[in-house]
Order: sequence, then structure tokens, then C-alpha cells
Amino acid sequence: MIRLVIFDLDGTLVNAYPAVTQSVNFTLMKLEFPPQTATQVKRAVGWGDRQLMVQFVGEDLADKALKIYRANHLKVLEKGVRFMPGAQALLRWCQAQGFLLAIASNRPTRFTEIILKGLDIKEQFDVVLCADKAKRPKPYPDILWEICQRLKVNKKQALFVGDMTIDVHCGANAGIQTVAVATGSNTKKELNQSKPYKIINRINQLKTLLKSSLKGIYE
Repeated sequence: MIRLVIFDLDGTLVNAYPAVTQSVNFTLMKLEFPPQTATQVKRAVGWGDRQLMVQFVGEDLADKALKIYRANHLKVLEKGVRFMPGAQALLRWCQAQGFLLAIASNRPTRFTEIILKGLDIKEQFDVVLCADKAKRPKPYPDILWEICQRLKVNKKQALFVGDMTIDVHCGANAGIQTVAVATGSNTKKELNQSKPYKIINRINQLKTLLKSSLKGIYE
């Protein structure tokens, strides 16, 4: 029986891609690089914001770009994020059923906090842990392990939900079954190749799996 549901944030629960794209292109403009399309930016996220900059400006300019990006991102993030369809209702249902809820994100903590507060869902999560507060980022297992330890939940009683292959690999490394939702940066084919426990098309389909868990029929 599942007691704890751990969610990735971007592409899983929220759509912050417009805000990220705006900040990336603002940074590239300041550094006299050509702009990137929304699709190119979406495909590049998930590994932390410094690595995002590396992909577009290279290692030598990454730190300079990161300062510009973060300063701009603080301004645009509050109004540039929306729930993924069905995510808000799913969180309310999970909370009503008594599941422990957590966030495991490679986003820096301060940006994650802005999103959660802006959408008024911060209090729904028992733990929020980001890469800058963990020993190692995803796909390393540390974030998931620490969440389980904090909440005193056996990893066999946890389920991780993410939108990227990096999430599936993180779950596998942690020994935690992972559901991939095909609403983020990776294609369904890419997700399938990473061999998650299940692939769902929309986040609200997770409810069916969790209902089974409530009956003690978790496969």
C-alpha cells in the first residue's frame, strides 16, 4: 500500500515553460546569442538551471548567464506558471485520501517556493526538497531517499511521479517505483525506453493507480 506520493514539479504538476523560455531568451539576448524556440527550451530543462545555461551558451559563459537568468526569472515566475490540467484536483484528492505528499525537483529552492506559494499549494506538501538542498541532484537517488527518511516511509510504500527520463532513472536508482506522465520534456517513446512502472497521458490518470493502492492492490 502506498503511503507517500512524491511529485516532480515542472512538466508534471505545473507548466512553467513559458516563464523559462522568456528568461532563457532574455539571457541570450543580453549575451548576444540567438533566441531559442519554446520547444528547444522545453527539451533542455530538467537538469537544473545552470545546466540549462550550459546547453545554450557553453560552459565558459554559464555562470555569467546564470546570474542574468535567475534575476530575470524571479520577475517573471510568479505570473508565468499554471497548473497542468487536472493537477490541482488530483492534489486535493490525494490530500483528502490521507496520502503524504512531497516535491522532488532539480529547480533551486527559492524558485520552487515562488511557484508553490503563487499557486497556493505549498501547505499541501509534507516535504519539498530541491537539488540545491540535497547531496546530489536527480538522477541520483538522494532526493527521494531523504524525503522517505524525513517522513519515515519505507521506499516500497512510496511512488514517484515525473515527466522525464531523468525522473524514471532517479526512481530506479532509489528503488522506488515511478510513474511517468507524458506532459513534459520527453516524448512518450523516450519515456517508454526508460522503463517506468507505468506511463500515463495526463496527471489525473494517477488517481486510478492510487485508488488501487488504497485497496492494498498495488502491483
